[in-house]
Amino acid sequence: MIGSLLGGIGLFLLGMILMTDGLKTAAGDALRRVLIRFTGGPFRAMLTGATITALVQSSSATTLTTIGFVSAGILTFQQAVGVIFGSNLGTTSTGWLVSLLGFKVSISSYALPMVGVGALLNLLGRGRLRAIGLALAGFGLIFVGIDQLQQAMAVVATKIDPSMFPKDSFGGRLALVGIGILMTVVMQSSSAAVATTLAALHSQAIGLEQAAALVIGQNIGTTVTAGIAAIGASNAAKRTALAHALFNALTGVVAFLVLPLFVKLTRFVADDLDGAAGSGDTAVALAVFHTLFNFLGVALLLPFVGPFAAWVSRLVPDRSASLTRYLDSSVGQIGSVGVEVALRTAKEIGAAVTELLERQARGTPASDGLATFAAAKAAIVETRRFLAQVRPSPGVESEYRRNLSALHVLDHLEELAEAAAASPTPVSLPQKGEAVRVRVAAALAGARSWMKEGRPSPLLAESAELAADATRTVLEERRHLLAETAAGRCDPELADVRIGRMRWLERVARHLSRALHHLSGEAEAAPDAPVSPGGHDPAPTVELPAKRS
Repeated sequence: MIGSLLGGIGLFLLGMILMTDGLKTAAGDALRRVLIRFTGGPFRAMLTGATITALVQSSSATTLTTIGFVSAGILTFQQAVGVIFGSNLGTTSTGWLVSLLGFKVSISSYALPMVGVGALLNLLGRGRLRAIGLALAGFGLIFVGIDQLQQAMAVVATKIDPSMFPKDSFGGRLALVGIGILMTVVMQSSSAAVATTLAALHSQAIGLEQAAALVIGQNIGTTVTAGIAAIGASNAAKRTALAHALFNALTGVVAFLVLPLFVKLTRFVADDLDGAAGSGDTAVALAVFHTLFNFLGVALLLPFVGPFAAWVSRLVPDRSASLTRYLDSSVGQIGSVGVEVALRTAKEIGAAVTELLERQARGTPASDGLATFAAAKAAIVETRRFLAQVRPSPGVESEYRRNLSALHVLDHLEELAEAAAASPTPVSLPQKGEAVRVRVAAALAGARSWMKEGRPSPLLAESAELAADATRTVLEERRHLLAETAAGRCDPELADVRIGRMRWLERVARHLSRALHHLSGEAEAAPDAPVSPGGHDPAPTVELPAKRS
């Protein structure tokens, strides 16, 4: 009996994992695009969170994506809270899936063929077809697990009397809530815990009131996993986990306090929807209860999402100033989200490096230069390690290109950091060299503002033109200075220092242009650009100047 029960839970969990992974991969970059496009005000954010969670059957995937987008600055924390509210509502779809299809429709005879077809598609297909096969196999396994759970619970029902459970009193209901929390913590899945409760209810091993108290506990217990995952994680992860825990706890407390009334309302709604109460099939009634009390939580808190988000932000203040504070291994599990976080981190690194370079280009002393260089180098290494854990979804070209762009950005930022560490002594330059110096300093200031504050600027076109002009100027002025030195009109050491200074400006301009090119997303539109043997993407092509007379 115990083995059959554990097997049923295991098959259900395995099916959920496979289906979720398959749907996430099949969706590819769509998850990112949908969240960005449709997450506006609190109500839209809530609807988006509910819809995505219902589609991918994973509140964890929605929550991790949301954490990543808050870290990347794509979503505000207030929008993220709305998505979390919605994900709690969307996760109730599992109960409907089990109660309507698992118990009321004889789908078990089709489950194993679905597993077989899905496995073949996953083995023989390519790209999204493989992901669809994985999702189909997982969907079939869910119902194989439900069937096994039903059989195991039918045996349990003959050996367990509902009266063995805590009585229908305040203390008894509280004990059942605790059991529900424990079930979710042990199974590491509220969906599996709810499915087990539905199977027990359907087999009449427990009553509706007892099942309702268990579901309240399971809804609260799902936050324990997120809380454990948030330990040592980024600030965004901690805030999101706390918002999730507070929402579920407040919702659970309200549902628990009015549980008898809620159960009566549930029976009434379920009877109208499906005749469940009249026929003795209370599984649909429990799905109604799960949805209604989560809906109640959303209705109570959504109008106050702004103050709620501000309260959570005060509870978890942002004290970290580290360049890599946004990197969180948990969000790297979803390819497009991990790359977004890496790009946000790259902008943080770029803002620090360009601020130092701007001072050096203007000839201003930079006493903290070595400290900035060391911090930037360490952050680049850590970001590369983070990106090494991010895997783009198979067959999704856009994710691969964004990952590649992020690596290019880090490469150019490293070159800029090295340039900052090797800044030559400021010296007066020839007229054209001085003009390039002024333009490079202005470009660095503009790049810093864009990376730090997101101010719109025609930086990309200007920086590409500047890089080309700087290369041309170095070639031209070097030739001129060498000629002047040979003629005895310029000191050799001064000429060497001036050439070194202009080469440094050209190096900064070139790598700044390429870093901005990849950060802006332009590289994704032209993925077939040639790459030089040295590992860097090519510098702008320039026409060599005519010889000076």
